[in-house]
Amino acid sequence: MDRKAKAPREFRTRERCIITELINDAEIEDVSLALCRVEPGVTTELHALSVQEWYTIDRGEGRMHVGGRAPYAVGPGDVVHIPAGAAQQVTNTGNGDLLFKCICVPRFTPDCYTPLE
Repeated sequence: MDRKAKAPREFRTRERCIITELINDAEIEDVSLALCRVEPGVTTELHALSVQEWYTIDRGEGRMHVGGRAPYAVGPGDVVHIPAGAAQQVTNTGNGDLLFKCICVPRFTPDCYTPLE
C-alpha cells in the first residue's frame, strides 16, 4: 500500500523523548518507524514495550541501558536491539541532540508502553 506523504509532526512523550512518526498505521500492523530525538543531558523514562525494537543511531552520543546488560555507549551507525519486555532507557551524553530511528515489530501502539519508574 502506498500513501501520499503527510507533513510529519514532532511531539513530546512522557518518556522525555521527542518523536516524529514516519510509519505508524493500523493498516500496516507488522511494523512502525519513528524518528526520535533526545535532548542533551536528558535520560528517557525507564520503560518496557511489549514489542521488539531496533534503534539505529543517526547522530549524537548516548548511553544505552537494555535489560540486565551493563550500560554501554552508542553513537552514529550503531544498531541496538531491544527485546520485547526488556527494561530500557537511553541518556544523551553529548552536547547536541541524540537522533535515532526506532523500528518496532509489530507496530507501536500506546498500550505497548509500560512505565517502570
